[in-house]
Amino acid sequence: MPSKTNPLRLNMLQLKTLTLLQELARQPEAGTALEDGRFQISRLPRPHGNHFHIGAVAVMATDATGLSNEMVWKALERKSLAQSAYPNSITLTPAGLFYDTGLRKKIMQGADH
Repeated sequence: MPSKTNPLRLNMLQLKTLTLLQELARQPEAGTALEDGRFQISRLPRPHGNHFHIGAVAVMATDATGLSNEMVWKALERKSLAQSAYPNSITLTPAGLFYDTGLRKKIMQGADH
């Protein structure tokens, strides 16, 4: 049986933010992989113009407003997907790293520069 997308009923802002955090966790320069399977993200990207880059992908800045929203970080923490140390770092739990948001292909675009 296939897994259900968004079983914790995250809202769209939370889903977009978690998707971006998952992509950041794939980038060693964004933070630190911890021995217990968590990933601490301590370096968030800065937009230039209307977008920013995570590795080889570009993301519209409008899809990333949750990265600087403490309430979004706390909501992810309440759902046991992350541990917030807002605004310094956020640590994704294994559940957060593997949560199916269904948005990766929708908000990540190939980088053109």
